[in-house]
Amino acid sequence: MRSVALHSKLTNVLLKSFTIILFFAFSLSSYSQDVDEARQKEGRKLFKSLCASCHKLDKKLVGPALAGIEDRRENDWLKAWIKDNAEFQKTDADAVEAAEFSPTAMTAFPQLSEKQVDDILYYTTVGDPKKKVEAEVAGASKGSDGPKWLVNILALAIIVAFLIIAGLLKTISELKGAPKTKGAVASLSDVWEGYKQNTFLKVLTTIFLLLMGAYFTFGTLFKVGVDEGYSPLQPIAFSHKVHAGDNQIDCQYCHSSAKHSKTSGIPSVNVCMNCHKNISEVADDTKVEWDGITYGKPELDKEIAKIYEAAGWDADELAYTGNTKPVKWIRVHNLPDFAYFNHSQHVTVGGLKCQKCHGPVEEMDEMRQYSPLTMGWCIDCHKETKVDLKGNEYYSKIHKELAKKYNVDKVTIAQLGGKECGKCHY
Repeated sequence: MRSVALHSKLTNVLLKSFTIILFFAFSLSSYSQDVDEARQKEGRKLFKSLCASCHKLDKKLVGPALAGIEDRRENDWLKAWIKDNAEFQKTDADAVEAAEFSPTAMTAFPQLSEKQVDDILYYTTVGDPKKKVEAEVAGASKGSDGPKWLVNILALAIIVAFLIIAGLLKTISELKGAPKTKGAVASLSDVWEGYKQNTFLKVLTTIFLLLMGAYFTFGTLFKVGVDEGYSPLQPIAFSHKVHAGDNQIDCQYCHSSAKHSKTSGIPSVNVCMNCHKNISEVADDTKVEWDGITYGKPELDKEIAKIYEAAGWDADELAYTGNTKPVKWIRVHNLPDFAYFNHSQHVTVGGLKCQKCHGPVEEMDEMRQYSPLTMGWCIDCHKETKVDLKGNEYYSKIHKELAKKYNVDKVTIAQLGGKECGKCHY
């Protein structure tokens, strides 16, 4: 009877717990349905394209913060202001007062429909959509280098040879009249005695040791100057994963000289300010792995402040102070002086993606050297990659310009020699 009572009590507890869970699940689902995701998405898109250059939701930029603006102003008033604030100021005293907030006149948007304005205002009320927390699935670890087949084969040969010799020594000793013992091979002492008397095993061991020594010696020498995996700690926690991955910023927006010159170039802090003049902080859920530590919003906002300090930007006054400081970036990729490499020939002429040499930079928080950048690695790539120079638009354009410059029908190396051709052909 006692077990039946306990079973009944347990059933009641489970039923009540299940009821409570259902209640909270229903409450949360009802709350989530209060936000119209379609309007929120459309309003956010319009806000980012039309308003974000002067306004933020939660803080002053050029104009005031717009979060909850519908709580402070009536909907009709806001629509009249957005569509043509200059005309609206002629008939409304509050509009004149609002215009005094900034010396810069607000752009009018008469092209916006009533629905589009409502969507923008709806976005200022509900804010950004909250990202769903997705369970992280542990990916398979990257495969390491292939097995050292030479070492494995030699080691296996030695082991097999010892087992064969040990078996033979045991058989020979038994044939000589020694008492039979259990096991297929002789004892270690018998093996050692047999090894000392066997010239073949000594020669085999010597060859093995010499090959092992040569293998490790040349392997070490070939790694001199190869910095694959090199990842120095930079002065600012700049994440390629956030910029090139999450925000889809094209590599050549920052490294614009890669298309036109030998080097890809390090972007100046002014390039950073093209975006960060209006982006002084990161999203709440942004995470960056930096030097073994997970950086969240507080730490990353401080990294943006370093950019402001380098550029001489006062985020409070929204003005440049003129007090600039250099950012001492640490070079990651460095080729020997005797190796000539031209980015423009590979990017523009060859049409290679940056990831071909630099790896999946859009997945890297800390930039590292992905490829070995050895001569053999480059030669292998040149063997596999075919570049059609005859049909290449870049080369055709250059040849036409040279033909016009020298007043010839067709440009040939014999005509121009090193004067022009040496810039591309070497």
